[in-house]
Amino acid sequence: MLTSETYNLSMSKEKKNEQRIQMIIDRIVDNRIVFGSSICLKTPNLYWCGRSGDFRENEPYFIASVTKLFVTTVILKLRQNDKISLDDKISKYLSAPILEKLHYINGTEYSSKISVRQLLAHTSGIPDYFQQKGQTRKSLEQEIISGNDQSWTFEDAITRSKAMKPLFNPGQKNRAHYSDTNYQLLGKIIEELCQEDLKTVLDKEIFQPLGLKKTYLYSDALDRTPKKMYYKQSKLDIPKSMSSFGADGGIVSTSEEMVIFLEAFFNGKLFPVQYLQELQQWNKIFYPLQSGVGIHRFKVPWIFSPFKSFPELIGHSGLSGAFAFYCPSREIYLAGTVNQVDRPGTCLLYTSPSPRDRG
Repeated sequence: MLTSETYNLSMSKEKKNEQRIQMIIDRIVDNRIVFGSSICLKTPNLYWCGRSGDFRENEPYFIASVTKLFVTTVILKLRQNDKISLDDKISKYLSAPILEKLHYINGTEYSSKISVRQLLAHTSGIPDYFQQKGQTRKSLEQEIISGNDQSWTFEDAITRSKAMKPLFNPGQKNRAHYSDTNYQLLGKIIEELCQEDLKTVLDKEIFQPLGLKKTYLYSDALDRTPKKMYYKQSKLDIPKSMSSFGADGGIVSTSEEMVIFLEAFFNGKLFPVQYLQELQQWNKIFYPLQSGVGIHRFKVPWIFSPFKSFPELIGHSGLSGAFAFYCPSREIYLAGTVNQVDRPGTCLLYTSPSPRDRG
């Protein structure tokens, strides 16, 4: 029987948990590296959303590469409807001009041998048009961060990739390399299969069914709705670039709506839940992240963790400081951003659930 005393104790515990989480995100905002944060957390016993610093309540922001989780979702929905197989070669969906010399290494053309699964898992060996240095000896990322806002097309991204040397043969054992080009290609495959632009497909397949009102693919450089990101102490005003990313990093959302999506992703509301096990084939990409098939795992060895036992997190993070992770061992959904491009992963350790934060 629930007495008033038991009810008050329960409310008191919930209030303490909320205050503790607010203290964590307040501590993150140091006004030197992080100027604002927005976080939403859902556990079996607690739902809490908060902000700190210069963030307004429920303010939309760029989620960057967390976009890749949404693209993964569309591919899996297409798979469910028998429109695609993860083991299909991408040559089944992409034209010869796109693929020619995309993966050409040691005198052999591998482009037509790459599978959809290898794009999702970053095991294709295709260079990264965004973070790798091109012919100018400067990466596109470096150009943008230095203030050179610019737009590009899918064709531009592919041309830039073709000017770089592939890293390894597709599907080479224990090899993975994070490449935004993989998701540019996946976005194109989706458009070819659905005969609609990616913005429309995402809206029909994910945003509308989940009732996400503030989540959309950013495509208009005149749209000033999303919060500007920081690079070190300066705000980045790069609407042309952000409207060019598309499938590899162009979605705008809020912490509240990302938690809704995250729960749907891991609970079988968007595609058969049994697919999730198949996605968990891990390869190292960069510490402390490992790449699965369309998802990432954030796992820190206990010796480097501020906690005795740091839980495994599955989901994705982005260069903007955005993240969306599920903690299976504690049934926690965690999404948000620190809105800092310089060191986006710095604060994830402190925003992640510790053994003490069981809700």
